[in-house]
Amino acid sequence: MPYRWIAYEDELSETRVVELWPHNSLPKNGFAAFIIITFVLTLFPLIALSGTILFWGLLPFMMLALWTIWVALKQSYKNNEIFERLSFDCKMLELIRMSSSGNNKSWTCEGYWSRVNLYASEGPVPFYVTLKGNGREVEIGAFLSEGERKSLYNELRTTLDGYKA
Repeated sequence: MPYRWIAYEDELSETRVVELWPHNSLPKNGFAAFIIITFVLTLFPLIALSGTILFWGLLPFMMLALWTIWVALKQSYKNNEIFERLSFDCKMLELIRMSSSGNNKSWTCEGYWSRVNLYASEGPVPFYVTLKGNGREVEIGAFLSEGERKSLYNELRTTLDGYKA
């Protein structure tokens, strides 16, 4: 699951942290294997044409297709370099969202006054999870799958209920 809970304890307090990141279905080492296999498979039809002028006419288009796949996969990896970290200490919540562009955003709120919301169909994705408090409502885990967002919502609601007890 692309999120995990971590607990830090010291003499004075306990801090719980949930870290979230997008799931990449093609790992980085699989990327190289995919490109090599695609290259080899695109050369098979050209083998029959080797030694002809048609070979040299088709080769640039095959290489262009391979380069386009390469660029698209690299862009997909870059877009998925998102990391969210929600910290729960004894009184405050802090959400930090880090992206590959260096555009980091943060949100803090007192735990007692915060609440978690689940929008089944009103958000940009089904079962959209937000945190509300301190006059703002911020999204969390929009890149997770639908089931993961439901699970995250239940876990966040249980954790935030601890502030109200």
